[in-house]
Amino acid sequence: MAQPTTHAEAGAAPPDIVLVTEGLTKEFKGFRAVNGVALQVVRGSIHALIGPNGAGKTTCFNLLTKFLTPTAGSIRYNGRDITRMRPADVARLGLVRSFQISAVFPHLTVKENVRIALQRRKRGDSFDFWRSETVLRALNQEALALVEAVGLSDFAEVPAVELSYGRKRALEIATTLALEPEMLLLDEPMAGMGHEDVDRTAALIRRVSANRTILMVEHNLSVVASLSDRITVLARGQVLAEGDYATVSKDSRVIEAYIGAGHG
Repeated sequence: MAQPTTHAEAGAAPPDIVLVTEGLTKEFKGFRAVNGVALQVVRGSIHALIGPNGAGKTTCFNLLTKFLTPTAGSIRYNGRDITRMRPADVARLGLVRSFQISAVFPHLTVKENVRIALQRRKRGDSFDFWRSETVLRALNQEALALVEAVGLSDFAEVPAVELSYGRKRALEIATTLALEPEMLLLDEPMAGMGHEDVDRTAALIRRVSANRTILMVEHNLSVVASLSDRITVLARGQVLAEGDYATVSKDSRVIEAYIGAGHG
């Protein structure tokens, strides 16, 4: 029976690729943590990067987000070569890593945290800490809209330090959305969460994906299965398999390397 199309696959036109890597390689003192990775991320999709411990996921993610410089290979975003660009310059192009800007100030409220992120977007590297309260208040409506978008309206005036772990992650996503990313990169968004926070955060990721592309590294396979349009499996620094969850979860190489026979 035919598989249902995802929001990224609808229509007959060829896929619109927003991010592509060719031969992406990173060596550390002769050890190849990432080896010749070719990746294509379709615009408007949720794309997951998974694999066993030591597969090279974190290194690959850090290459894509420009926190590491590749030894070889290229990265193109919206057709532009960003291989040697700095993280801040790539972020200005709309490719933003959540948690990249450490924007959660624990003793500021949720609204104030988001407002600071808005100040950064509108005023560049100046956070305008010394601007008048009247000027800052002008950003409150936009900040509250973002707070509502991530489900934190009831916590807008609560200091960030008082939030649960999952709600802090939601706040971090709100501060990232303040930068108006076209593509959002999430590094293990469910790490350390209890079941309730996982469900809440998964629903949030689904909501914010409506008008943007998401690439995430995630260990929680149930989340990967429910959210992802496409999955790339890494093993020993190389692409082992790619496809939707139904495809990769039945791939014997993936079962052997990562999922385990009990999950087959």
